[in-house]
Amino acid sequence: MIRESYRSMKHRYIDRRDFLKISGIVSLGLTTCPIGASIAEAVKFDRKLYKVSKSRTGMGTIVSITVLDPSKDQAEEAIAMAFEEIGRLTKMMSRYDPITPLSQLNRDGFLKESPPELTFVIKKSMYYHQINNGLFDITVKPVLDLFAKSFKAQKNLLPSDSKISELLELVNARLISLNGKTILFKKDGMGITLDGIAKGFIVDKAVEKLMKQGIKHALINAGGDIRTIGDKGNNRPWKIAIEDPKKKKNYPDMVAITNRSVATSGNYEVFFNKEKIFHHIVNPKTGLSPLINASVSVQAPTAMEADALSTALFILDPAQGTRLINSLPNCQSLMITRNQKKIKSHGWQSIRI
Repeated sequence: MIRESYRSMKHRYIDRRDFLKISGIVSLGLTTCPIGASIAEAVKFDRKLYKVSKSRTGMGTIVSITVLDPSKDQAEEAIAMAFEEIGRLTKMMSRYDPITPLSQLNRDGFLKESPPELTFVIKKSMYYHQINNGLFDITVKPVLDLFAKSFKAQKNLLPSDSKISELLELVNARLISLNGKTILFKKDGMGITLDGIAKGFIVDKAVEKLMKQGIKHALINAGGDIRTIGDKGNNRPWKIAIEDPKKKKNYPDMVAITNRSVATSGNYEVFFNKEKIFHHIVNPKTGLSPLINASVSVQAPTAMEADALSTALFILDPAQGTRLINSLPNCQSLMITRNQKKIKSHGWQSIRI
């Protein structure tokens, strides 16, 4: 049964803007930067390096790429190639665009010629499903769609327990069959969302493009999924401020990273209601959003790993999440609860803000 804390919200209404947030039509930054817009900067960073920065909309957020390189032209060319790769992969993995392979899979229940990148991300999703006892599950799409439909109707009424339970029968990553290039759902009505892992994967592929062009110092930030190449030169690490869950710029922590990734998942990213009782992260066991944490940040070698793990840990209580992250090599976490308690894993090193 759904707890009273959820049911007590049923008579509150959201406006159109709130609904657009949860449906993916409006995302971070899109209200101030038109789709396809590009913001660029190129300045002399020090005696040896130019700093070239460009920002564009992509993956439902603002993507910023900063490159430090002796050649301004080379930096700009590498950034352009990285954005091309981001665009290519986004067209493959978006569940909102009806012509993507992912949308075709969700619509038909099977995909005979899956692109290798899509197959790879789904396989990795199933790995994170396994190590997190099923709490990271890309098959929660039917439940997310149910809530989105309910809020779109402007009734703000939570679906019945029976309807949620019915859809939870479709939520299980083990019901995905992978056979070569073919992907098949074992139950009619299933659907997947890669929102908790694809962005990190795409950032990693963009980093690969930069590195193939000889870039040795760079940072990509895709709405909080961050990965760096090298340092900022002269052994200076990149300094990353952890997002304030309350969005008041009271950053709860700062870390210094080199050749690493940081990703943060929070209840402030995409949410159904202003109280953030309902948001885009759903516990696949209950069909409801977890209420313990306000944000979870993970450091890992790759952006995909940090992205998936930050989503997975968000569903766990801090003790469980910290135990999981401590069991994984080269990974650290910072969990911030709704009452602003901070829980750091082994190896999480803060620097002064």
